[in-house]
Amino acid sequence: MPGKTLKGEGLGSPRAHSPAWEGQKDCACAFKADSRSRREITWSRTRLELPPFNPSSLLNKERRYLLDNPDVVRGKSVLDLGSGCGATAIAAKMSGASRILANDIDPIAGMAIRLNCELNQLNPFPILTKNILDLEQDKWDLVVLGDMFYDEDLADSLHQWLKNCFWTHRTRVLIGDPGRPQFSGHSIQHQLHKLIEYSLPEPTRRENNGLTTSTVWDFQP
Repeated sequence: MPGKTLKGEGLGSPRAHSPAWEGQKDCACAFKADSRSRREITWSRTRLELPPFNPSSLLNKERRYLLDNPDVVRGKSVLDLGSGCGATAIAAKMSGASRILANDIDPIAGMAIRLNCELNQLNPFPILTKNILDLEQDKWDLVVLGDMFYDEDLADSLHQWLKNCFWTHRTRVLIGDPGRPQFSGHSIQHQLHKLIEYSLPEPTRRENNGLTTSTVWDFQP
């Protein structure tokens, strides 16, 4: 079936906090989105000579949401926070974003993002491998982040940083999360509007302690 293919989706940054990913084999994952409906997903795996990674993009469905709804990013500046393998940033690029920054503190994630841009025949976009929460905030039309609320202290810092983005620059914020307790029990829940919920495939559920869905939320403080 004809359509766009986003390769390398399994290359992400490590999550040392997550036992579910310990011992995972390195892999590159590709999905093919039908050019008309953009909903047909096909997976393949290829071994790569890189350190073990947590393919958190398997849990984060924001990239699918952006491919299904390109108007969300078309012509806009987009920050992909905690970018990992860059799947969401690449989906934003494919959907017509005018400016993109992929941010992840792990330098190997930066290598993975550049590789995935090459695999998807895209010109590379800027990558920042510093903790952006410690830097002066830039103006973005849209900030996207996925599966980042895995630690209470980080969740509190993210919440404050995202509120500052919203109130200072009127930035729209989309959050993808598979229902981790640190997120579902956080006070940010009172400031979220559910956009869509996706079912996770059975292998992903087994590998992640029974997580069954991934939801995309619109942050509205």
